[in-house]
Formats: sequence, structure tokens, C-alpha cells
Amino acid sequence: MKYYIIAGEASGDLHGGNLIRELKKLDHDAIIRAWGGDKMKTSGAELVKHYRELAFMGFLEVIKNLPTILDNLKFCKKDILQFQPDVLVLIDYPGFNLRIAKWAKQQGLKIIYYISPQVWAWKEARVKSIKQLVDKMLVILPFEEKFYEKWDYKVEYVGHPLVQVINEFLEKNPKKEKPGKPIIALLPGSRKQEVVKKLPIMLEASKKFSDYQFVVAKASSLDDEFYADFLNSYPEIMTVKDETYSLLSEAAAALVTSGTATLETALFGVPEVVCYKGSSVSYEIAKRLIKIKYISLVNLIMDKPVVKELIQNALTVTNLVKELDIILHDERKIAEIRQDYTDLKNLLQKDSNASARAAQEIVGLLQANV
Repeated sequence: MKYYIIAGEASGDLHGGNLIRELKKLDHDAIIRAWGGDKMKTSGAELVKHYRELAFMGFLEVIKNLPTILDNLKFCKKDILQFQPDVLVLIDYPGFNLRIAKWAKQQGLKIIYYISPQVWAWKEARVKSIKQLVDKMLVILPFEEKFYEKWDYKVEYVGHPLVQVINEFLEKNPKKEKPGKPIIALLPGSRKQEVVKKLPIMLEASKKFSDYQFVVAKASSLDDEFYADFLNSYPEIMTVKDETYSLLSEAAAALVTSGTATLETALFGVPEVVCYKGSSVSYEIAKRLIKIKYISLVNLIMDKPVVKELIQNALTVTNLVKELDIILHDERKIAEIRQDYTDLKNLLQKDSNASARAAQEIVGLLQANV
């Protein structure tokens, strides 16, 4: 079978890579062409475009880069037609993927969506078009099944692929006690716009915790030179690149940009403070459109404030120092967070391997239509 897979972000590349490995176990003759990243390429896909060329964040950034986005859409459609896949697998990245889905449906292509767009957060009306366009929706968050149910749309909950990814990492890399100061991980995001807004505040907060070693997780998609301007005044701060999981496995606490990293940090059992700060215009627009109570996946899944969220104007050095001090020294709070993390993992671990479940659903749908 021929598979065309589209992922537009680092997290999509991670899950796409694992999905491709599982697809190849089930379909030894699989030919896979993909938009994604290094992990998808390593797993055996022929990479068309890297997500580094696709990652635009926020309303203003999207508008500014609209010509590039339109060119990418045009090129993608042409490439799909030339490849003639048996199935189109879309991984999250809704702004781009839903446009491709609409076009692909007109071409008569079979469409599977793996990792639902966050329509439960905003643009809920998108579900109407998703029902018409997508032949099978595979969801990874437990509350998404019930959400789609109210729209009379049957979806498949396969569990969250990060559980298996992190379990495997910890099995291969058991935690070890290391000499030196306890580590605090700084995860400022994978896009320039995110890092510019949040890393300076995180670094300034680090000055109040001289008994700890702060380590910045650099995004593989960003050059080292980009970080130099922020770090030159902080010679005591260490950095890692492509070693975020190793860093989290050793960290006593973490300051984390909202997104998938908040869930990864929780699955490593690390107390965290969630940080979000965007451009004032993008934030004001988003505030009026987004209908969810929390911005972190941890709190959304658990439906309560498990971890502290410092959003926009609340993300100050003073507030960050206060909240970090709590998750480092308040034993009762730390125990409470760890128990919530255990409950979270149990919720997400529907199956030991969500990627394998997703691959089974995809291959099963294709075989049923042969």
C-alpha cells in the first residue's frame, strides 16, 4: 500500500515516526511519502518537506507568511496527485491539513486523521466538515470520544502515544543519582516566537535559585546562535540539544511552554510550572475565541488545575519565582502533583502502544476496502 502522511510540527514528527514503524510491521510492502521531520525520515518515509519550513505560530505570523503557506498547499496537492496514495494520513496541524482534506475528498482519496485537531478548544463547528471529509478519526485524548459523540461522530480512542514513548525511554535509561546541584529544566518552546517571549523571563527567575543547576532544552529546529543572545549574560546556565527526555529524567522541576511538553514533563513525573506569553494582539484574539478552562494538556485531561499556569501578563519573574519555589519545597503540594500525574498516566494508557493501535486501524480500514 502507498501512504501519504502529513505532519507539520515536532510533536507530529515524533508520533508520525512511531506510526510509520508500526505501519511497516503490518505492511511490509508499505511505500510512505511524508511531510514531517527527521524521525519520520529515519522510520522509513521519503521526506518531501521538513516541518521547519511549515511552523508558523499565531494569527499575525500566519498572515505575514500567507504567500508561503499558499505555495505549500499548492505544492502538496500536486505532489499527492503524482504519488497517488491508497490513503492520506493527516497528523494534527489543522490549519493546513483540513484544507488538504477538503481537496483530497474531492479527488476521491481515503482520509484518516490521527491526533484530532483541537476543535474542542475553538472552532467547534469544524466538526461538521470533519465528519464529511474524514473517513476515520483516531483520537489520543480520553475526553475527545465524548466530545465527538455529541456531534454523532464515531471516533476511535487509541490511547496517547507519548505514554509508550516515555515508558520505552525510561526502560532504556533508568534514573540514576548524579552528583552536583539538583536540576531545573527550562523548556521555552520550539519556535522562535515562543523562545523570544518566554526564555528571558525564565532565565531572570533562575537568579533566585543559586542552589540549583538550570538547563535549557534547545529546540533542534533552531540554531545555537539564536540562543547565544539570551545566554551570554548567564554563563552558569547549561544547555542541551535533542536531549530533552534525558534532561526531564534528571530534573527536580521544570518551567515549560504550553503544548505537548507539558504532558511529556508530567509523564516523567516532574513538577512543573506552565508558561505562556504571545504577542498581545494574538493573545487578545485567542482569548475571545478559545473556550477551554486551561491551556496545558495536563489540566485539560484531568479537568482540574494540577499544575500552575502563568498566562500572558501573569508570566512575570516574580510570579515564576514564587511558583517554582512551591514545587521545589512544598512537600504536600509535590505529593499532590505526583499522585495526579499517576492518575493522568492511568487515564492515557488505554493500550500499551497507541502507535500500534493507530497503525492497526489504518491498515484495517484499507484491507476492508480492498
